Amino acid sequence: MHVSLTAELESRVKAKVESGLYNNASEVIREALRFMDTHEDWIHEVKLAHLREQLKVGTDQLDKGEGISIESKSALDSLFDDIKA
Repeated sequence: MHVSLTAELESRVKAKVESGLYNNASEVIREALRFMDTHEDWIHEVKLAHLREQLKVGTDQLDKGEGISIESKSALDSLFDDIKA
């Protein structure tokens, strides 16, 4: 596999190897990919937690009778249009 890096990224990889933390560029790239996977998992969990919070707010509002009734597709479309704006 061949990977092309910008001059800046190549310099950063070389600096990591020269620091002695890594034996070669492949180790740096592998570590970066592992970090990226971990970061993506974390972001996914944060998004899920935020969605759960929003759902809780919505269900609490419905429990208090603060919901609205949508009677038609056009009313639903209008609501979505309002949300986008």
